[in-house]
Amino acid sequence: MCGIVGYIGWQDAAPVLLKGLKRLEYRGYDSAGIALLNGTLSVMKQKGSVSGLETDTLAFRKETPGATMGVGHTRWATHGEPSDRNAHPHLNTAGDIAVIHNGIIENYSALKQELISQDYVFVSETDSEVLVHLIDRIWKSEPSLDLETVTRSALRHVEGAYGLCVISSREPDKIVVARKGSPLVIGIGIGEFFIASDAAPIIEHTNKVVYLSDGELAVVTREGYSIKTIENVEQEKIVTELDFSLEKIEKGGFEHFMLKEIFEQPAVMHDVMRGRVRLEEGRLCLGGIEDYLDRLKQAKRIIICACGTSWHAGLIGEYLIEEFARIPVEVDYASEFRYRNPIVGVDDVVIVISQSGETADTLAALRTAKEKGALVMGICNVVGSTIARETLCGMYTHAGPEIGVASTKAFTAQVIMLYMLALALSKGRTISSDEIVLHLKELVTIPEKAARILELDSQIKSIAERFKDAKNFLYLGRGYNFPVALEGALKLKEISYIHAEGYPAAEMKHGPIALIDEDMPVIIIATRDNTYSKILSNIEEVRSRKGRVIAIANDGDQEISRLAEHVIYIPQASGPITPLLTVIPLQLLAYHIATLRGCNVDRPRNLAKSVTVE
Repeated sequence: MCGIVGYIGWQDAAPVLLKGLKRLEYRGYDSAGIALLNGTLSVMKQKGSVSGLETDTLAFRKETPGATMGVGHTRWATHGEPSDRNAHPHLNTAGDIAVIHNGIIENYSALKQELISQDYVFVSETDSEVLVHLIDRIWKSEPSLDLETVTRSALRHVEGAYGLCVISSREPDKIVVARKGSPLVIGIGIGEFFIASDAAPIIEHTNKVVYLSDGELAVVTREGYSIKTIENVEQEKIVTELDFSLEKIEKGGFEHFMLKEIFEQPAVMHDVMRGRVRLEEGRLCLGGIEDYLDRLKQAKRIIICACGTSWHAGLIGEYLIEEFARIPVEVDYASEFRYRNPIVGVDDVVIVISQSGETADTLAALRTAKEKGALVMGICNVVGSTIARETLCGMYTHAGPEIGVASTKAFTAQVIMLYMLALALSKGRTISSDEIVLHLKELVTIPEKAARILELDSQIKSIAERFKDAKNFLYLGRGYNFPVALEGALKLKEISYIHAEGYPAAEMKHGPIALIDEDMPVIIIATRDNTYSKILSNIEEVRSRKGRVIAIANDGDQEISRLAEHVIYIPQASGPITPLLTVIPLQLLAYHIATLRGCNVDRPRNLAKSVTVE
């Protein structure tokens, strides 16, 4: 969600900030703004796009000629509607302090009333404006303090989550940044430093970064940076080298990031398995969990916590681990986990899954599980993310940056990780080494099969043209493909704004069948597995009520072509591995329906890429 960019150095700051904000557009936002500091502090912000802001900054930049430091922000509305006045940065009354903020200040109402009683005037409806007035009040009461100290003091009054940057014309060569629950990273250049909520705006300038941890505050100048805790304890930080390039966050000739990322999936599948699947040795090498594998195998229960698309991957993980390793698995919405007072103990393993590694709800679940003594393992995509740092063990998906808000390649990467984990937990317990090799041999064929499905893009687009004006969709699947039905429905909802629901196919008769008529497209995953005959019966049930059937079926299945109005044929694979294939046509169908309806598939309304608030 909200994006932060900061710069201090020798370059003209405005273009650096604006380009950085554009790199963060994928996170989802409704307004944008920048503050430039060159003797005086000047702010420009407005509802709408960064491009609109960029167009209007030409005159604005004349007010701050030669400004070589500043901060920028894209806002995703929480408190207060999208508007010019609710956009960041926020200023104090005197106009000499500016704050940009990600997160939610939970006690903002009490703080706001206290400040109003002291004659502070608020111009926005946001919780964030409280911060700038709180800093101003403390500084007025003790003018001898510096910006770092007053910011630290203000944050001691704050409850909630924040990633923030503070600048002031009272100390014109300093940016103070702080983090609690909302990610921040500092990029290290030569005579210049970059601040951002993720690495996307930084990689163009440097690949050397430092990640702030929760409860840390940094002071950044042109000469360097220092990092302390909120309690003012110095911190030594490791400088990390980013492992992706600028090219990986460009569209590469595709019309949208989402389409590029769908087509990247065969390569991503290779990358996820590279170095981990060692066919010649007949084994898996999962370095991130090797030291804890025995404890993982001894778990009385595994709980998978995730949100959205990652939750659907977790459901597939439940099926895989229970079938292969015979360990009981529960899948929890991370957003509900800590609030239901879960029964978790030292014999349990909790696996948290997040593309960004910064999902607030998933982090809350992680911390709850740790407090209760469980072994917590992470699966995430972003090196150095909070989940990667706070879990005892885990694995990176190595899917590369995912810019499209609707997750695609991250899902397939997560499923492969869970497949490999299930096999690793099974070896020596429930599955022989020879059986492991057979599973791995099939797994390595999946990228090539995925590439063949992508060749059906034009056929899937023609199907999309027929159904783009439908008001509702129903997605049905059984077994391993039930979570895929949920994921397909979610993709359509996210980017086309068409109502869609996913169900286990057998549950259709317990309610959803009442909705089926000649206007209802029903997408049925009908691959050949042990539920195939049942799926055929479900198709007949839909047809008898005049539903429009679109089937995902295996190559050569002529029976399906007799029953379904449209069939998308995919290569054959064993049941546990089919989600990696069946999901791709559903991603493409959602993409084409959305683009045909004129929707912005990379930045769908009201959604954010990395949800860093609860």
